Amino acid sequence: MSSAYAIPPGVTCLPDYEDHARALLSRAAWAYIAGAAADGLTLRRNRSAYDAISLNGRVLAAFGGDAGTRLDLLGTTLAFPVLLAPVAHHRLACADGEIATAIGAAAAGSGLVVSTESDTAIEDIAAATAGPLWFQLYIQHDRAFTHALAARAERAGARAIVVTVDAPVSGVRNDEQRAGFTPGSLGEAVHLRGLKPGPVAHAPLGSSLLFDGFLAGAPRWEDIARLRAVTRLPLLLKGIMTPEDAERAVREGADGIIVSNHGGRVLDTLPATIEVLPGIARAVAGRVPVLVDGGIRRGTDVLKALALGATAVLVGRPYVFALAVAGPAGVAHALHMLRAEFEMAMALTGCARLADIGSNVIHRGPSCN
Repeated sequence: MSSAYAIPPGVTCLPDYEDHARALLSRAAWAYIAGAAADGLTLRRNRSAYDAISLNGRVLAAFGGDAGTRLDLLGTTLAFPVLLAPVAHHRLACADGEIATAIGAAAAGSGLVVSTESDTAIEDIAAATAGPLWFQLYIQHDRAFTHALAARAERAGARAIVVTVDAPVSGVRNDEQRAGFTPGSLGEAVHLRGLKPGPVAHAPLGSSLLFDGFLAGAPRWEDIARLRAVTRLPLLLKGIMTPEDAERAVREGADGIIVSNHGGRVLDTLPATIEVLPGIARAVAGRVPVLVDGGIRRGTDVLKALALGATAVLVGRPYVFALAVAGPAGVAHALHMLRAEFEMAMALTGCARLADIGSNVIHRGPSCN
C-alpha cells in the first residue's frame, strides 16, 4: 500500500474531489467512471431531483444521550446509514484498487459492496480489512458459474449478496465510445475477476443482436429463487424502479431492495431514484429494508432519502473520485465529510436519531411534489 496518499488542501465536500479527479484521470478512465448512458439525462436527473426537495428546519429540539446515527442492517453494523456502491475497476483510479477502497470504508465505519467486475479478488479484499463487505453479483449465462461465485463470496466472508437485476444488456455508452474506452483497453493491471465470457453474438445486417438469441439466457425471476437456495446470506435486488417489481422481489424472497437506475449508466431517460423511492417504500411497507443510490453528494441528500422511505443509501462515483485523488485516505475523508454533513442536517431538522427522520422533515411547498 502506497504511503504517498495525501488529501489536497481545500477539499471541503464531495464535489471538490470530483474536480481534482478529473485533472488526474485519463480521458478513457474519466469516461468510464463519470460517464453515463446516451445523453446523460438520467444521470443529471438523479442530482437535480435532490436539489428540488426542500427541508423543514426545526428549532429547540432535545438531543439526549441516545442520539446518533448507528444502523444495524441485515447483520451489518454501520456507523451511519451509508455504504459504498459496487463500482467496477477501482485500479483505473488507484493502483491499490479495491483494497484501498475497503480500508478507507472500514476506517470511516462504512461498508463496501464489492463489484463482480472488481480488479481484486474478493478473498484478497477480505484479507486486507476487517470492515464489512457485501458482494454484488451479475446473473450470468452460465448459472452454475454464477452460483459458484456467490458461494465463493460467502466463503470469503461477504455478509450479503447484492444481485444487480437492471442490466441484462449494457447501456448505450457514448461517452466511453468517444473516449475510445473498451474492456480491452484496461491493460494487464486491470482485468475482470468475476465475469465468465458469455455467448459471442454475431448479427448479420437486418437481424437482431439481442432478440435473435442473446436474451434467451438473460436473468429471470426464477433465478432469484435458485440463488436463494444456494446461499445463506441476505439477498438484495439492486435496480428496482417500480412498486410492482419491488412487490414481486419481496414475494420471491429478497431480503432487501435497492432502488437504483444504475447511476444513469444503462437506460437513459429513467426517472431519478429519489422520485420513485416513496412509492416503492409504500409498496414494501417495512417488510424488508429499502436502500437507494444515485445522485447523493451531500449529507442533506442522505437525510432526504431517509425521510422519503430509505433505510440507508449507497454512494458510487464520489468515493471513486476521492480514491483517485487520495487513495484510502480520500475514501475515508469523503465518508467522514458526508457523515458530518448528515449529522448537521439531522440536528438542524430536529432529528436526534435515525428513527426521528420521517416525511415531516420534507417541506411540502411548491418546490417539492
